[in-house]
Amino acid sequence: MEVQIHDIRGLDTISWWPPAPGWWIALGLTLVVLVSTYLLLRHYLRYPPGSWRNEAQKALRELRRNRHQQTPKETAAQLSELLRRIAIASQGRERTAALTGEQWLGWLQQADPNGFAWREQGGLLLKLPYAPEDAEERAAALESLIVAATRMVARPTRGRAADV
Repeated sequence: MEVQIHDIRGLDTISWWPPAPGWWIALGLTLVVLVSTYLLLRHYLRYPPGSWRNEAQKALRELRRNRHQQTPKETAAQLSELLRRIAIASQGRERTAALTGEQWLGWLQQADPNGFAWREQGGLLLKLPYAPEDAEERAAALESLIVAATRMVARPTRGRAADV
């Protein structure tokens, strides 16, 4: 009787799928780094350090934080001044510095890419800074104006503002 000897069989091939847990972790970290880099780059391209838009957003955030520590009259005056500075920085002194009253509110209405109703709700900017000290205005109206100004600064106007 003759014994048949078989060749040694090799190991089964190692499957390439699913990857080991270390590869999943590496993939996750790579995705986090790529997304974070994209978001930071987009932020710095949109709001470069030292740009008027970046400075305006900082000033509006500070105004919003400090509005409870000052009178509504002071807050309205600061917001009005800040909106003037934003308008001059974005559209130039020649186009915006001479605007007053309803023309100013009309310019804000046209310049706002979000479509906030500056003509209807912005009258507070015209009246409150010059009102007597005992004049009480709604703080919610000032809050909505600050939020609208912040949104207006956050989105570029791309030439939507025209001379009113």
